[in-house]
Amino acid sequence: MTGEEHVYYMKQAVELAQKAQGQTSPNPLVGAIIVKDGKIIGKGYHKKAGAAHAERMALDEAGNLARGATLYVTLEPCCTVGRTGPCTEAIYKAGIRQVQVGMIDPNQDVNGKGIRELKRLAVDVVEGVSERECKELNEYWTYWIRNQLPFVLLKTASTLDGKIATYKGESKWITSVESREVVQGLRRKVDAVLVGIGTVLADNPTLTVHGETDKEHKNPLRVVVDSKLRISPRAKILKVDDRTPTMVVTTRKSTQKKRKALERKGVQVLVVPDKRGRVSLVSLLKHLGKEGIVSVLVEGGAEVNASFLKEKLTHKVYAFIAPRILGDDALGAYSNLGFGDLDQAIKLKHLKMEPVGSDILIQGYVNV
Repeated sequence: MTGEEHVYYMKQAVELAQKAQGQTSPNPLVGAIIVKDGKIIGKGYHKKAGAAHAERMALDEAGNLARGATLYVTLEPCCTVGRTGPCTEAIYKAGIRQVQVGMIDPNQDVNGKGIRELKRLAVDVVEGVSERECKELNEYWTYWIRNQLPFVLLKTASTLDGKIATYKGESKWITSVESREVVQGLRRKVDAVLVGIGTVLADNPTLTVHGETDKEHKNPLRVVVDSKLRISPRAKILKVDDRTPTMVVTTRKSTQKKRKALERKGVQVLVVPDKRGRVSLVSLLKHLGKEGIVSVLVEGGAEVNASFLKEKLTHKVYAFIAPRILGDDALGAYSNLGFGDLDQAIKLKHLKMEPVGSDILIQGYVNV
């Protein structure tokens, strides 16, 4: 089989893994395909924590045909006993001849041990097939597993002159329908969506994945940063069910009476240390990381956006820019984020730019 064919099958495994985006935390996304005589005889992907691993799903589908076949898997097979047995043992017992691995597992419990175990069992192993695509697939999880902190994405929707609302506070809708659909896709991929209380008071958003009908699919955790608990009891975001959880993050300066009222609605209330009267974002992220929240999408507003950038807590930016100009009195995307020197400016790396409807989407990494 040629190198191009190996890449072809690994990319199919990546596509399989992507089906579970936003649903596997705190586990990684993993896809697996088994090929024999040029035909796919088994495939699988990890659907959620506690469910079968991708390799085992593919092996079950292939059955006895797996003997002498090649397994393509996006992440190094596990060799530890967790909720399921070691995948390395299942691969060996199935008679797989060769395993093509996309990336090494960064989890220290595995981290090369799975590959060494397969080689010890005389299974041929090839590493680094479509490694870039496999690493990108799990960039959120890789950061979390190494740091126990969530990977933070910052999304803004602004005009050409960087405004997110008119001077009257009107912000719906600055960007196009197509851009808003892309944002819905981002929400499907993350564990939590975070806004400040200003956004809740101004826009009264639901922050759910619109049109989601699959009962197995959970909406991301909705996180509201609200130092003084100014949130209205009638806010849409406080409508909580099993698929749509909400957390309000506050400080000890808020009243216990308000906290109890929110808790009676089924809302999680998290009290964290304050930083000059505001919620400590570092403390919040540490808590989310410990709770298995692998990724957070920050959706503003201006003060929250600036704080995440100023405190160097952002890893990736999605900036949607609409062909409109609102002028000086309109609200900017970043509050009090001023630099005296160009060298101090926050720079985006590994840029991607693409048209989305009538808008332009700029993607880039910071602090990674």
